[in-house]
Amino acid sequence: MFIGVLPERTHLFRPEPRSEVAVNDAAAWRLNPAHRHVYDKLGVALDAGLRAAPCGVDPRACGLAPDDWVFVKPIVNLAGMALQARAVCVRAVPNEPGLFWCERLEGEHTSTDCLVRAGEVVWLAHTRASERKNRERPLYWDVGVERPELDARVCDWVGHHLAGYTGLCNLEMIGGRPIEAHLRGSNGFLELYGPAFVPAWVALMDGEPFAAPPPVPGGLVISVFGTEPLTDAQTQLIASTDALIRPDPQTPDRIAVLVCPDKARGLELIDSLSLPARVTTG
Repeated sequence: MFIGVLPERTHLFRPEPRSEVAVNDAAAWRLNPAHRHVYDKLGVALDAGLRAAPCGVDPRACGLAPDDWVFVKPIVNLAGMALQARAVCVRAVPNEPGLFWCERLEGEHTSTDCLVRAGEVVWLAHTRASERKNRERPLYWDVGVERPELDARVCDWVGHHLAGYTGLCNLEMIGGRPIEAHLRGSNGFLELYGPAFVPAWVALMDGEPFAAPPPVPGGLVISVFGTEPLTDAQTQLIASTDALIRPDPQTPDRIAVLVCPDKARGLELIDSLSLPARVTTG
């Protein structure tokens, strides 16, 4: 059975596997003792050759300048992986237990889901974060992009770090360099993966004959940041594009997530809702 599915999302996780399969990080950590080391984000950064250390180690002692920027986040965090993450100037790095700093990377931010059998990737799907951001958070994710230059890097990383692992995993990268990993998939993108994905995942987990699902149909997953509810006019506009509105009560300053199967209409929707006024570029 799937472990950690939110009640309003159960319809997406059909059929259910006979074995226990995690869909959130807490369950994945518990169910995969041999591979839970990937949740050590400091270890992931150091393995990727990045300058990083626990907070308390001065970044200037590691060759960074006082005016450089670094990213600060928890070393391990199973309750929302972006919790407490932020970009800060080197001279303002906090001395807080449980956090680490890492040099700030430039380049495209990607999230790759992989179906893995005994440490070998048998299917993958890339998703690209938008350059338009709200406090370092992408305004939208472009699901189902082709990134052949990343395929071998992802497969090599999985083979090295997840030897013997069978299941779904996720690897986030910036500029082609790993920043964090998960022993589960990107649940927020699942609606855009197509009807063959979950049955193939279940067959893999239950040891049944496996056929890799086709490339994902894709679409946009859009974050509506702000504090005021959507207006009736905005709701009607979203409905006219066939986008799904998913309220987000967990994130204080995110009203909702929009799942839009049509990428072109999704980009038009962002402009029509005046979302760029809430974001900064960079």
